[in-house]
Amino acid sequence: MENAFMFSHLERPHAPLPNLRQLKQDFGWTYIAHGFIGWLFAATAPVAIILTVGTRGGLTEGQLASWVFGVFFVNGLITILFSWLYKQPLAFFWTIPGTVLVGPALAHLSFAEVIGAFYATGALTIALGATDWVRRVMRAIPMPIVMGMVAGVFLRFGLDLVRALHTDFAIAGPMVAAWLALNAWKSLGHYLPPIIGALAIGAVVALVLGRIDMGAIGAVELARPVVQMPVWSWAAMLELVIPLAITVLVVQNGQGFAVLRSAGHEAPVDAVTVACGVGGIFSAMFGSVSTCLAGPTNAILTSSGERERHYTAGIATGVLSIIFGLMAPGFTRLMLNAPKALIMTLAGLAMLRILQSAFAATFKDRFSLGGLVSFLVTVADIGLFNIGAAFWGLVAGFAASWLLERHDFQDLRSSKVMSCQGR
Repeated sequence: MENAFMFSHLERPHAPLPNLRQLKQDFGWTYIAHGFIGWLFAATAPVAIILTVGTRGGLTEGQLASWVFGVFFVNGLITILFSWLYKQPLAFFWTIPGTVLVGPALAHLSFAEVIGAFYATGALTIALGATDWVRRVMRAIPMPIVMGMVAGVFLRFGLDLVRALHTDFAIAGPMVAAWLALNAWKSLGHYLPPIIGALAIGAVVALVLGRIDMGAIGAVELARPVVQMPVWSWAAMLELVIPLAITVLVVQNGQGFAVLRSAGHEAPVDAVTVACGVGGIFSAMFGSVSTCLAGPTNAILTSSGERERHYTAGIATGVLSIIFGLMAPGFTRLMLNAPKALIMTLAGLAMLRILQSAFAATFKDRFSLGGLVSFLVTVADIGLFNIGAAFWGLVAGFAASWLLERHDFQDLRSSKVMSCQGR
C-alpha cells in the first residue's frame, strides 16, 4: 500500500490510447524522416563516445557491444511504450555527459564497480521520481534560463555545420543546397522532407567520391549481449552516483523537457523520471550507462509537422533503436565509417530551427540576463566537481536572475496567481 501511494501522483497516460488504425493515419513521411534522423543522431557521434570511453577504460569488444546493445534495445522499448502511452514524442537514450564521467573512473575502478554505480543511480532516480521532487524543481526554474542552457548545448551543432562547410564543402555544400531548395520549394518539400533530401544527397556524393569504404562494414552480425554482474563499492558510489543522477535529471532531462515544452508538449515529468530509473537498472544489466530523456533527439522529432502526430516520430525512433541494438556490431561500423562532415551537416541542419526557437525563448521577455548567463556558462563548457557545464549554466543563470532580475520573479508569481484565480 505504501509503495502504491508513493507512485500515485505519477501522470496518467493519454486516454484513449492510439489504436492501430489511428497509428496508421498519424504516421507520415515527415514523422518517419524525423524519427530516422533522431535515431541516426544517437547512432553516430554518441556511439563513438561510448567506444572511445570504453576502449580507453580497457573494456573488451564483447563488453562494448553489450553496452551499445543495452542503450539502444532497452531504451528503444521505453521510447515506443511512452510515446504511445502519452501520445507525444518521448525518446529515451543515455546520458552522454555521464558516459564521459565514466572514463576517468575506469582508470581506477573495475567495470563491475562502475556497473554497481549504474544500478544505484537507477534506484536513486526512481526514488526521486516517486517523491515528486523533480517536477517541483523543474517548475521553479524559469523557462528562459533553461532555454539559455539548451541554446548553449545545441550551439555546437550549428557551429559544426559551418565548420563542415569550410572543411569538406564537397559533401556539406550539396547537402545544404538540397535542404535550402526543399525548404524553399514547399510543394516538393511536402513529399520529400528537407532533412531526408539532404541525407540522400550527402550519401550519394560520399559514395561517388569514394568516401565510404563498403568493405570495412563487414557482414550483418547479431549482438550477443553479456549480462554484467555488479560489485558494490563505496568508492564508486561516492564518485559516480550523484554526478550521474545530476546529468540525467538536470542536464539531460532538463533539455528534453524544455525542448518538448517549447514544441507544445507537456511531458510527464515524474513518470519520465521513474522510467529513466527503471531503464537505467535494466541497461546496467548489460553494462550500459544510465537512461535519460534525450534533448537533441526530441528536438529533431518535434522540429516540424503537426504536434498531435509527433508521437509517431518517437515510435519510429524506438523501432529503429531496437533494430540497431540487435544488429549493433554491423550498424556501428557503418555509422562510424561515414564521413564526419556528413554527420556534422546532418545534425546541424536538423538543429537549426530548434536553435532558433531556443534563442527566441531565452531573450523574448523576462529573465533575459539570467538566460544569457546560463547560455554563456554552458557554451564555455567548463565542468566542476565532475559535473558538466550545462548544470552550472542553470545554477549561474538562476543566481543572476535572483540577484538582478528579482522583479521578473515577482511578475512570474503574480501571473501564476492570476492564472489560478482565473480557473
